[in-house]
Amino acid sequence: MATDSSAGLDPELARLDETVPPSVREVCQRLGEAGHQAVTVGGAVRDAMLDRSPGDWDVATSAHPDAVMQLFRGTLPTGIEHGTVTVRIGRGGQRDPIEVTTFRGEGAYSDARRPDQVVFGVSLEEDLARRDFVVNAMAWDPIGRALFDPFGGRADLAARRLRAVGVAAERFAEDGLRIVRAVRFVASLDFGLEESTEAAIPGALGSLARVSRERVRVELVKLLAGPAAGRALDIAERTGILLQVLPELAGKDVAAAIARVGGVPREAGVGMAALMLEVPATAVDAALRRLTYSNVERARVTGLVAEASALGGDRPGDPILRRALGRVGRAAAGDLAALVGDPATAAQLQKIAAAGDPLSIGDLALGGADVMRVLGVPPGPAIGRALAELLARVLEDPSLNTREALEQMLRAAALSGDDPR
Repeated sequence: MATDSSAGLDPELARLDETVPPSVREVCQRLGEAGHQAVTVGGAVRDAMLDRSPGDWDVATSAHPDAVMQLFRGTLPTGIEHGTVTVRIGRGGQRDPIEVTTFRGEGAYSDARRPDQVVFGVSLEEDLARRDFVVNAMAWDPIGRALFDPFGGRADLAARRLRAVGVAAERFAEDGLRIVRAVRFVASLDFGLEESTEAAIPGALGSLARVSRERVRVELVKLLAGPAAGRALDIAERTGILLQVLPELAGKDVAAAIARVGGVPREAGVGMAALMLEVPATAVDAALRRLTYSNVERARVTGLVAEASALGGDRPGDPILRRALGRVGRAAAGDLAALVGDPATAAQLQKIAAAGDPLSIGDLALGGADVMRVLGVPPGPAIGRALAELLARVLEDPSLNTREALEQMLRAAALSGDDPR
């Protein structure tokens, strides 16, 4: 039901109006009372209109950064050179950080990332004109309850279309990351990419090459988690983005790799493993290092690639499947199953994981203290070796995973001269 403030608005704008957080509304109201124009802009406006959960809400204003800092207490000059001040608004212990950025025009982007200079004092329309895509170039005035949409963003939302603001080649030359953001938005919003915007990508790949790999990784992770990741990767492949970002895919069956991504869970690590499944695990690791993936993420992806590739031949027996699950972890059983081509193997992986078969040393029915007691040895490397040997036996036959059976194996090893001491 519409609130008093949103009465008279059409349903889409009423939803947008009701979604604006009180803290954002308060910032805009205080700026307005001081004689400045203030609106909320960008992705949050877009997502609220799409009935998606918005992320961060940003405010754009005609006020100079100095005026913003004078108007609010507890501000932080987080990007003062580009007109951005973080305002902490609220009462008591709860204070929401809101980024407030002055309307600005921009000079050249000599580093294909940030403008060499910014100019304050421009209009809202000029400020919106510097943004990447039309659906991101809308602004909402939560006090006057008015939508500013000079480039047709609302129509693009209705058409589920992603289109660059102005001349696409110029937008991509300004910031090469916008090329990857284009396909990322296709994936996450499930939109189509407007023809002239896509056509501008191949000629702008040089600007993408100058973008830090960390920034590319952030967008790639979001792309692979998107509901339309397959369609976005198709665009990335035919425009040259994919091989520039992941040259390790050269000579591989990229169409098959993209199809695999569409069949795995919408989780970035699994999607990357599906995309790189035909690439040797060592090369996958090198690619992820270049893209600044964390050690944990690299280990997860390369582990899935290595194990799924190894299980791609003749149908493996249960001991082999248990060892593979032991290396990737029981929690990754579904992910590994999604990457294995043979349905029977995939089903058996899931069955083994669900049955609770012991897969790691932590699953054994006895621990290091028990080994020391049975063998009469002090703490040391021998304990780990003994537990590893017991696990190897249990992976072959899970029924051996009882305290009595494992203690008997330890004593038998000691008597036979295989005592780990």
